[in-house]
Amino acid sequence: MTNSRADDRGGGRWGRAVMARPRLLLLVVLVVTGCAAVLGGGAADRMSSGGSQIPGAESTYATGVLEERWPASQPNLLLMVSAKEGVDDPEVAAEARELARRLDAEKSVGGVVSYWDGKEPALRAKDGGEALITARIAGDEDAVDAVLERIEPSYAGRQGPVEVAVGGPAAVRHASQEVIEEDLVRAEMIALPVTLVLLVIVFGSAVAALLPLLVGIMAILGTGAVLRVLTEFTEVSVYAQNLTTALGLGLAIDYALFIVRRYREELAAGAAPPEAVATSLRTAGRTVLFSALTVAVSLASMFAFEQYFLRSFAYAGIAVVLISAAASLIALPALLVLLGRRVDALDVRRLLPKRRPGGGREPGAGWAVLARLVMRRAPVFLVGVTVLLVALGLPFKDVRFGTADDRQLPSTTTAHVVQQHIRDQFPGSPGSALAVLAEGDGVSPDALGEFSRTVSALPHVVRVSGPGGLYVDGERVRPATPVEGAQAGKGAGYVTVLPDGEATSASSLDLVTDIRSILVPFKASVTGPAAVLHDTQQGTADRLPWALGAIAVTTLLLIFLLTGSLLLPLLAVVVNALSLTAMFGAVVWVFQEGHLSGPLGFTPTGDIETALPVLMFCVAFGLSMDYGVFLVSRIQEEYERSGDHRAAVEFGIRRTGGLITAAAVILGFVMVAIGTSRVTNIKMLGLGVGLAVLMDAMVVRALLVPAVLRLTGRATWWAPGPLRRLHARVGLSESPAPVRGKPEAPEPREAEESLIGSHRTEPA
Repeated sequence: MTNSRADDRGGGRWGRAVMARPRLLLLVVLVVTGCAAVLGGGAADRMSSGGSQIPGAESTYATGVLEERWPASQPNLLLMVSAKEGVDDPEVAAEARELARRLDAEKSVGGVVSYWDGKEPALRAKDGGEALITARIAGDEDAVDAVLERIEPSYAGRQGPVEVAVGGPAAVRHASQEVIEEDLVRAEMIALPVTLVLLVIVFGSAVAALLPLLVGIMAILGTGAVLRVLTEFTEVSVYAQNLTTALGLGLAIDYALFIVRRYREELAAGAAPPEAVATSLRTAGRTVLFSALTVAVSLASMFAFEQYFLRSFAYAGIAVVLISAAASLIALPALLVLLGRRVDALDVRRLLPKRRPGGGREPGAGWAVLARLVMRRAPVFLVGVTVLLVALGLPFKDVRFGTADDRQLPSTTTAHVVQQHIRDQFPGSPGSALAVLAEGDGVSPDALGEFSRTVSALPHVVRVSGPGGLYVDGERVRPATPVEGAQAGKGAGYVTVLPDGEATSASSLDLVTDIRSILVPFKASVTGPAAVLHDTQQGTADRLPWALGAIAVTTLLLIFLLTGSLLLPLLAVVVNALSLTAMFGAVVWVFQEGHLSGPLGFTPTGDIETALPVLMFCVAFGLSMDYGVFLVSRIQEEYERSGDHRAAVEFGIRRTGGLITAAAVILGFVMVAIGTSRVTNIKMLGLGVGLAVLMDAMVVRALLVPAVLRLTGRATWWAPGPLRRLHARVGLSESPAPVRGKPEAPEPREAEESLIGSHRTEPA
């Protein structure tokens, strides 16, 4: 038995507060929402598109030092100069030198290096039709974006006898932010009206359908304001906005569905509107609060990682979950108090032909039949569904982790076109070059030359250049140029290593390890795309057990506090994890291997962004727990009432099957709308989590959970004496004090039954 008397007092106090001042509450909510809309309006402009590096990693340190002392070593701006006459034509060369001179004179631009300065082969295309000018725009991401917006129109396009295209990391990042913002607006324009239509189908009433949508809009606006405030104190990823929209609509609709459903259920049982609101808050409201805590805890696990890319999703996710729950428990009950029975106004079911009294099936009858079938053949369904889920997840065993690059963008984006042309037409792999920073008293041109000789003899190295000259296959082929000679200073210097493979290839990652293992008389720090990836993978792997452990422990604790069971929390963790296998398998099969890349409109790279599976796991696991809490709370409520475990499972499936399916379809559609993004990682996040949500609701909750609960029987609710006594003191229950044998309240004839079975119009 749980602390139900305290629960009743808490729910009753809040219910009385809502009923006493509903208009005042709504006025306060309206003012706060308006302020949030104004405050969050400029949030996107202050967000960043990076954040995947580990702050304390060797590569991050080396990048910072090189950016400060030798900007040319870390170019973030490329001008690809094309000419029909060839880049060595005198007129073309003169124009290119003038371009480089102008660029070097631009404020905040330095480290300009041109092919026409030293005829560096890596800066000239194989066919001689293009060559590069590289430079470094100084400052943080906001400053870099501002400079790029200012100077790009002066360089892009026709410049005398040459054509110039702007590329490089700065251009890729800027284009990513623009595309993400455009896609987010489009996704919201798609999701909001279609969600409203789906809610009308679910509820049958246009008024009832508007309530969850209003809660979702409040959550999105409120989270936007939170993110805007956070940008004053820390870096926030622009990608977090997409999670805000998806979870804001999805969770707010879930929570509002559950509360409005319970409210209408109480009205159908004969309760007066004030009593129905109070009961809904005491029961469904408590489940919503518990669900929000479980989802927030899952998302909070991303704080275990050092990358602000992942931390940004924790900020956004926790904010939107808590605001969704707050809006559902504050604004929604106040609206229900004012609406009363008019919550069913504008009932579209009146437009349908009425059926004879007694015709059709009872609401939830289809789910009850399914639950009985599954429980009769529980071992078969348990094995069959488990094998199916494991099989769907098998492609993930071949996952390859990488880093996001220009191929995240649409293939027609200029920044993507430039980078792809460099990959295809320029010798070696200039975008994969490594830089080795040397520091200490042992740094000298001779020491760097000997180090360059050793590195150039390693497998998969094309050449090494630096103050000691140019080295190939362990031999010096020429002395240092003036530019290379400037790569050494007092107590520090650097060399550039050009590998023969892509930045994310296994050979490039092995090369980083080999370079770091060389004994040298100075401190050596390796950076570059492969080094960043190596450090990111290592940092993520080191923190992953802590994140998973935090999710597991807090989930076990919260489910125990809700149910008082020892077994149910363990089952919840295992079943939820199993429900995500299809998502991870699809991520590899579709996005890594490139199946369906044509219809979905993305460029496969052969790998997956390292941090993305972590993000998808935390989000999808939290959403799965959301549905799990809804189902378990109704099963527990009936079990406490009747003491019949099998009947309680059937009751829970019948009462929540249509509700969870409706919520999953709506949330799945919202995620698919996010998945229409032209940025591959956002597409992967939206479609992957959407698939996980649908699999969890339609396969795991409908088939696997009842099969497992049938086999565990009454042991599902067992706990040793000390834990039972602990739960009696500190546990929380959704239901009021259980009364065995209390007759079950009739279920309202909800339109959500139309999602899974025949619709029945209530007789006059």
